[in-house]
Amino acid sequence: MKRILVTGGAGFIGAHFAQLVAGEAEVTVLDRLTYAGNRRNLEEVPHTFVHGDICDPGLLGEVVPGHDLVVNFAAESHVDRSIEGAAEFVRTNVLGTQTLMEACLAAAVPRVVQVSTDEVYGSIDTGSWTEDAPLAPRSPYAASKASGDLIARAYAITHGLNVSITRCGNNYGPRQYPEKVIPLFVTNLLQGRKVPLYGDGGNVRDWIHVADHCAGIRLVAERGAPGEVYHIAGTAELTNRELTGHLLEAFGKGWDQVEPVADRKGHDRRYSLDDSRLRALGYRAAIPFDQGLKETVRWYADHRDWWA
Repeated sequence: MKRILVTGGAGFIGAHFAQLVAGEAEVTVLDRLTYAGNRRNLEEVPHTFVHGDICDPGLLGEVVPGHDLVVNFAAESHVDRSIEGAAEFVRTNVLGTQTLMEACLAAAVPRVVQVSTDEVYGSIDTGSWTEDAPLAPRSPYAASKASGDLIARAYAITHGLNVSITRCGNNYGPRQYPEKVIPLFVTNLLQGRKVPLYGDGGNVRDWIHVADHCAGIRLVAERGAPGEVYHIAGTAELTNRELTGHLLEAFGKGWDQVEPVADRKGHDRRYSLDDSRLRALGYRAAIPFDQGLKETVRWYADHRDWWA
């Protein structure tokens, strides 16, 4: 049976990917279990767990060999935290990626996927980015992810490592740590608290269900080309104000539950991805936003013990 190593696999997206592939492969999860890593996310996933850090070359030298596929989800990923302190983001997202790529090269891993974000491009007023768009990150988080992507691509070009890069928009779904906007708003509303809306609420994000994102990553792992970037676009482009309206409606609440807050530094206005390259490989998102959001709200309502 194929062996897959999922780094950062106790986190939100990594755990969903591990669950997706567990029926077809022997899965190993490597995770440092920082605040957003939760082994409960893997309760239904047959796997071998390794508690460790992708910045540890000695550990990677023991864990990586023998795997047929390595998918790197390990990352610090919250923009607000990166503004408060960037060092941990550079450590994990840049040094960690380089350390992992080196370990995959040394172990002659046949296939590697580096999971990244649309935020590496900065902000776009109209249209959508293609994979050839210049990188212009505007936050320490985005800059660290762009740097990791360039490291991964360099290992493909310089060393011939069979690594592809995926970039995706805003994810949502069950088991997302409640610092991100949807679980934050949902858990606040479940507790009768107000929800914070940055600035004028006009910032636009492209939303994708985590299951669709993971399906796209699996397709890239199967059919992607070395050194190539593949976009995984969402199914709903919404302003933050529009998203807030959807969530208020789900709870039967009014706008008196919204607390305007000062906008954050360098807040990108709009993200949008063109995913024609991935669609040419056969990718199609399967979960409509309204359905996915309704199911996500229900999951948080039914699993207070997970987030409380």
